[in-house]
Amino acid sequence: MTLEPLYQIKVTCIYCEMEFRTSRVRQSLKKAYMTDSDFCAHYKQANPDFYVVRVCPNCGYASTENSTLSLNEIQRHDFKTQIQSRWIQRDYGGERNWDKALETYQLALLCAQTIKDSSRLIASLLHHIAWLYRYKENKQQEQRFLQFSLEEYIRVYEQDGVGSNQARLLYLIGELYRRIGNYHEAVKWFSRVINDKKIMDSAMIRASREQWAVLREEMLEKKVELPDEMQETTKTN
Repeated sequence: MTLEPLYQIKVTCIYCEMEFRTSRVRQSLKKAYMTDSDFCAHYKQANPDFYVVRVCPNCGYASTENSTLSLNEIQRHDFKTQIQSRWIQRDYGGERNWDKALETYQLALLCAQTIKDSSRLIASLLHHIAWLYRYKENKQQEQRFLQFSLEEYIRVYEQDGVGSNQARLLYLIGELYRRIGNYHEAVKWFSRVINDKKIMDSAMIRASREQWAVLREEMLEKKVELPDEMQETTKTN
């Protein structure tokens, strides 16, 4: 007997307090066959990324596990006037295809921007939308949303400064700069991870060294002038 890839959990909407069901992919099936250098995972079966967003069918409030846990009066007012008042009831609780997944992310992004949720959440939603377009090999839209997410990740760095996730954030900013073709900025951010003695995250230091090497090869191939720190070394690991 084949195990169903999806199971349902109950969620209570923080806006209208209605309890609804949303689907998740079973933990045993969350096995990516490939993960890109910006953490985008590729799956042969049900894609867990399709089910990250929970959408209340009653009012349309869309969130993730990293969204705010409560709404103040201003947030409630803004959501009501800009989203809930226009919401046509529909249910995203069952199986989702690519189109439905995109709709849920777009709705979550709209909600997060409307209530002014954290820059880190907004950056993540934009990044996930870029991944959805990558799955479809839509390079133009992928690049567009990588740029949007990069701008938000930089805002996170400017707001948070040195934090527990700093190495991963610095690496990700460098990698997104590389992916959109801004090589000299990518060098700067990878360099911060590699050279900052306060950073102890060995996995991110190793990843930054690996992408530094990839970046250097790309720059040589495209005849982009190498910055000084790349001139005399291949940055071997």
